Order: sequence, then C-alpha cells, then structure tokens
Amino acid sequence: MPFTVVRMNLVAPHEPPETLSARYRAAVEMAAYADAHGVDTVQTEEHHGTGNGWLPSPFAFAGAVFGATSRIAVTVSAIIGPLYDPLRLAEDIAVLDLLSGGRLVTVAGIGYRPEEYEQAGVEWGRRGKLQDLLLETLLKAWTGEPFTYEGRTVRVTPRPFTQPHPMLLVGGSSKAAARRAARLGLPFFPSAHLPDLEAYYREQLALHGTEGWTMMPAEKTPLLHLSEDPDRAWALYGEHFLHEARMYASWQSKDIRSAVRSTAATVAELRAEGVYRIVTPEECAALGAESLVLHPLCGGMPLEEGWRSLRLFADDVLPRLHG
Repeated sequence: MPFTVVRMNLVAPHEPPETLSARYRAAVEMAAYADAHGVDTVQTEEHHGTGNGWLPSPFAFAGAVFGATSRIAVTVSAIIGPLYDPLRLAEDIAVLDLLSGGRLVTVAGIGYRPEEYEQAGVEWGRRGKLQDLLLETLLKAWTGEPFTYEGRTVRVTPRPFTQPHPMLLVGGSSKAAARRAARLGLPFFPSAHLPDLEAYYREQLALHGTEGWTMMPAEKTPLLHLSEDPDRAWALYGEHFLHEARMYASWQSKDIRSAVRSTAATVAELRAEGVYRIVTPEECAALGAESLVLHPLCGGMPLEEGWRSLRLFADDVLPRLHG
C-alpha cells in the first residue's frame, strides 16, 4: 500500500484576493475530503515574496486543516528554519501538536533563496549556525523545563502532546544537514533520492552514538494529476504545471538537489519529462510507487478541475489500492 499525499502550496499567479480566498477555503475542504477517504498526509511548503502567492505561512494553514479533520497528518516540507524565532516556533508547534493530537510533521531546512533571507533581515552567511540554534532550542523548549537561551533563563509552555517531542526532521541535500541531524539524533529528510548521503548520515549516527532514520524520496517521485482524458487535460491545464515547474527551477542552482527538478521550457517538454504526470485512475493504481503525490491545485489550477482530480483519486484509486 503506497503512502498517499495531497500537496498544497496555494500557488495562484495573478489571482485577486477574493478568488484567492476561495482557493484557500477550497484547499481546507479538500484536506477534509482527503481525510475522510484515507489519504495519509497533506503536504505543504513555505516560500516568501514569490509574486504568485506561494504559501508563506504553513503553520497557519496547518491549523486550519487540523480544525477541519480528524486523522490526516500535515507535513510541512519544509520550513526555512533560520527565518524563525526559535522560542515562538516552539510554542506554535506545541500548540498545533496539542490541537491535532500529534498529527503535525515538520521538516526543517535552511532554504536556498538568498532573497528570502534579505526580506526577513536575516544574514545568509549565518544560516548554518542559526539552524543549529533553532533545532537545539526546539528540543530543549519542548521539555517544558527552564533552560538558558542567549544568556537568559526561559521556559516554553505548554508541553506538546507528542513525547518526547513533536515529529521533527532535518531536511537538506548536504553533508552538513546530515551531520546536523545525526548529532541531534533527529531523522533525516534528504531533498532528493541520495543513497550516498543516506549512508553518510548513518555513519554520522554511529560516530555520535545517536539513533535516527531516513525518510528519502524515491528515485522518481512524479507529481500527479488525475483525469479520465490525460490528452485533453494536458491541452487545457498544462500551462499550470509549467508555471510552477519553471518558477521552481529558476530558484535551483546547480548545487541544489531536489526530487522535483524540471528543465522543461514548454508544456510538451514537461509532459515528456515525467516530473509532472497526468494519469487515468487505472494508470495511477498501476504505478506501483512507494508514494503517490497528488497535486490537485498545481499552479493555480481551476478549483473545479482540482476537485475532479481529487475525487478520481479518492473514489477510483484508493479503493483499488486497499484491495
């Protein structure tokens, strides 16, 4: 049984606030629908100042999803850790963990867009040290006990629901990220299928005498949209996928490794590439993948088309997978 994901990043180029509001509310309704039909997690993200509305506030969105659902997890993959105040983040995650009964999964990365640091007034060159401070502070804060933070005694309450602490993974594609995760005994979330980096992480666990595990994307992790007529769907909606693919690719230097990496310049190239795939329910059920990532509102997809995709997934694919 593959792990099932509904991805929501709320990208909507040129959409005015009144229709963007409808998109946000539809995303929460879709999360509730996914929850009722057995989807494992809603995955969301964080980016700032993108010009197309890429979700900047994943924890606010997670709170809305938790209020509308009862069992589905929300995976924030990933936050840009150095941009956060560690104490405030510890409080926010603890509250969401309590509200959800332990359904929040946070992946902490350091990001790869200097302009996001500039906007936040955070020094790009200090991102590694700031990430260390953040993770170390979160683990201390969630004990509920007083501790020393930047020379003063602080205490973060309430204690979270999940013990010893809410689910926290270290994301990244560098050896520094793997070392950081191993040193702190935290699970590691490589940003792409990187077996050599996973092996390095395990070496570091042994070196530090800590325990951990890896949640690594499969070698191929296509973003899926469902349609009974993929040719028609590509013709009508391919530009939505291309918009997101080209913007995401524009942020990635040659040193950035990602499970979602496209070099396409046209819809035809994007379709041939296979990073984004429009498949029928039968094709989806036969993929045999470790995980299925549905992206129903990709690139400002019309709401009615997003709903069609999600309903096909829930009504026609999930029953096949459950046998």
